[in-house]
Amino acid sequence: MRSHMRRRHLIGRVGITGLAGIGAFVYRAAPTFWKQYASEMNRPIGQPALRPDPRLWPDTGLHAAWLGHSTVLLKIDGTTILTDPVFSDRVGLSFGPVTLGLKRLVAPAAPLTRIPKVDLVLLSHAHMDHFDIPTLRLLENSHTTVVTAPKTSDLLRTRRYRQVRELNWGERTRVGAAELRAIEVNHWGARLRTDTYERYNGYLIDVGRYRILFAGDTAITPAFRALRASRPVDLAIMPIGAYNPWIHYHCTPEQAWQMGNDAGAERFIPVHHQTFQLSREPLLEPIERFYSASGSHPDRIVVGRMGQEFSL
Repeated sequence: MRSHMRRRHLIGRVGITGLAGIGAFVYRAAPTFWKQYASEMNRPIGQPALRPDPRLWPDTGLHAAWLGHSTVLLKIDGTTILTDPVFSDRVGLSFGPVTLGLKRLVAPAAPLTRIPKVDLVLLSHAHMDHFDIPTLRLLENSHTTVVTAPKTSDLLRTRRYRQVRELNWGERTRVGAAELRAIEVNHWGARLRTDTYERYNGYLIDVGRYRILFAGDTAITPAFRALRASRPVDLAIMPIGAYNPWIHYHCTPEQAWQMGNDAGAERFIPVHHQTFQLSREPLLEPIERFYSASGSHPDRIVVGRMGQEFSL
């Protein structure tokens, strides 16, 4: 706990006056990143072609919309769930009004003002493109519960939520009508390289008659086979991008399709693509390959575009 508090203290104490030194450090550590940051300064953020309005969703059935990157809004028989919420223009280390990090290619498909009150925030791991502190502060609410991976809750102002719970692989918890199980994935959790103690999760979500798989970030792993049961997964949210050159930590589109099938998924929402420039593959390659992997069953990909909605 002391190391956690020290990390929070050090990060919180850095202000605008320290940005020059931080910039020099980032440049020495990752000059390619710094050049990308500089090149993105004047690039406008694009607008999504589709804009869902989840305020119109009824309180019965399964409803979903991909809002960008790994952020999916779910409403399942009236329970509202938000996965890895990122609504900031940039993801990275924030120092006052400045964030050192990657800039969005496309704005979120729906602003936070259009999101109904959130019952549950699911956080897969502490990487900055999944665990966005400015967004999470905007979501602070006495109504909202956060479920996250072990040794990551110290990044949150926990008393400002209804509750914050950490789950290890295999552990379960209930939030209202939702029963959650943390599942094993093949990734890593360090946010600042040195905090290697932070863990990483996927989640299996059961709400009444519906079962949803949120895989978070993962490379290829046989672990999804253990999820297959007599009851199918109605919807699998699978990551498909950032595999070149990060293949040891991110699956290819074909591997994502395979792992979803291993888990017994009937339908897919592919995420983790077209939102941030995280890797070298062409922007549309992940979704094109994912459709190719589906073969004669492209109808099982129920959301293929940012902002697209699905209802069951």
